[in-house]
Amino acid sequence: MAEDATHEGPQLTLVEHLDELRRRLIYALLGLAIAMIAALVFGNHLVDAFRHPYVQAMEELGREPQLTVLSLSKAFTTYIKIALVAGLVVSSPWVFYQLWQFIASGLYRPERRFVTYTAPASALLFVAGVLFLLLVVAIPIIKFFVNFSSWLGLTSMVTFDSYVSFVTGLALVFGLAFQTPLVVLMLGRLGLVTLATLRYYRRHVIVAILILAATFTPPDIISQLSLALPVWLLYEIGVILVWLFAPAAKEDS
Repeated sequence: MAEDATHEGPQLTLVEHLDELRRRLIYALLGLAIAMIAALVFGNHLVDAFRHPYVQAMEELGREPQLTVLSLSKAFTTYIKIALVAGLVVSSPWVFYQLWQFIASGLYRPERRFVTYTAPASALLFVAGVLFLLLVVAIPIIKFFVNFSSWLGLTSMVTFDSYVSFVTGLALVFGLAFQTPLVVLMLGRLGLVTLATLRYYRRHVIVAILILAATFTPPDIISQLSLALPVWLLYEIGVILVWLFAPAAKEDS
C-alpha cells in the first residue's frame, strides 16, 4: 500500500481505500480506548469538572447544587459515560489525525500536505469548542432553565445522568461546530467554492447557522446564540483562510 514518492496523485483502489479506512478506524479506537482507561483512573476529578458548571450556576442563584441518581446503577453507568467523553476529548488529536490521514489517502500530494498541517488544528478546534461550552456557555444555559422552572412555579430536581447527557450532547455539538473554518478552507482548497461564492452566500450561511443552532441546542435564545455567534465568526475566519491559503478560490472574486 506504500505510495511511490514520485507519484503526484492518489493511486489506491476501492479495496485499498476500504482497507485503509479499517486500519485508521482500528488506530483511532485503540487511542480512544487508552485515553478512556486513563480517564477512568482520574474519574473523581472528571466528575468534578463536569459538575462545575452546574455547581457554579446554582451557587450564583443562591441554591443548593444537588444532583441525584434514581437507581443504584445510574452513578456507575454515568461515570463510564463521562470517562468515554473525556477519553474522546483527550484522544481527539490522535482520532482526528487518523480521520484526516484517511481523507488524505485519496488526495493529490499538495492536498495531502495540507491535510497533514490541518489535522492538529482540527483537534484543537474540537477541544476549544468543548471548553467554550463548559467554561462560558453552560452556566448561563443552566441558570436560564432553572429560572424558567421557577417562573412556572416548579422545583428543579436534576438527576446526575440527565445532566451529564445534556452537557455531553452540547459538548459534541460545539466541538463539531468549531470545525467550520477548516471545512470552509478545505472547500476553497479543493476548488468547490470561490471567495466570490462565500461572500455572495454569506447571508444564506448566517440563516443556515441560525437554523442549525436552533436544531441542535435547547429551545432557548441563549443556547442558540451561544452556538450561532461563534460559528458565524468561525465562518468569517474560514473565509479569511481561503483568501490566504487557497489561491485558486480567488478566481472570479
